[in-house]
Amino acid sequence: GSGVGVALANAPEETDAASEMASPENCPAPPLELAAALTAREGVVAAKEAALNDRMAALALAETAIQQRLASLQTAEADLAATLAIADAAAEKDIAKLTAVYQTMKPKDAAALFTAMDPDFAAGFLSRMEPSGAGAILAGMSPDAAYEISVLMAGRNAGAPTE
Repeated sequence: GSGVGVALANAPEETDAASEMASPENCPAPPLELAAALTAREGVVAAKEAALNDRMAALALAETAIQQRLASLQTAEADLAATLAIADAAAEKDIAKLTAVYQTMKPKDAAALFTAMDPDFAAGFLSRMEPSGAGAILAGMSPDAAYEISVLMAGRNAGAPTE
C-alpha cells in the first residue's frame, strides 16, 4: 500500500471519449429486436399485473360478502337458539302442568288413560310424577301394561354415561 500514491500520480488521465462511453446518458441504443421483445414483455407483465389486481379486488369483495353473510348467519343462529329456548320452556311448562293434572286425577281414572296411551308417552309422564302417585296409577293398570311401562321407565337412562 506504500506505492499507491505514486501509482495514482503516474496513471494516465482518462480521455474524454472514454468518459463519454462510461456515462449512462450516452448509452448506445439497444438492438431493435431486444427493444421490441422488452416492450412486448412489459405489456404482458402489465396485463398480468392488472388481472392480478382485478382478482385481488374480487377476492376482497367476496371476503367482505362472506363476512357479512357469516355475521347474519350468526345473528340468525342466536335468534333461533333464543326461539328454541322459549319453545322448550313453554313445552316443559305444558308437560309439567299436564303431569300435575294426571297426578291429581283419581288413580283408577288415570290408570285407564295411561293404559290407552302409547307406552313411551305414558312412561314419560309417570317418570315425572311423585312415586306414590305413579305407583297408584301403575297399580290400577293391567299387569302387562304396567310391566311394559315399568321396563321403559327403568331403561330410559340405561345408555347414559356413568362418568
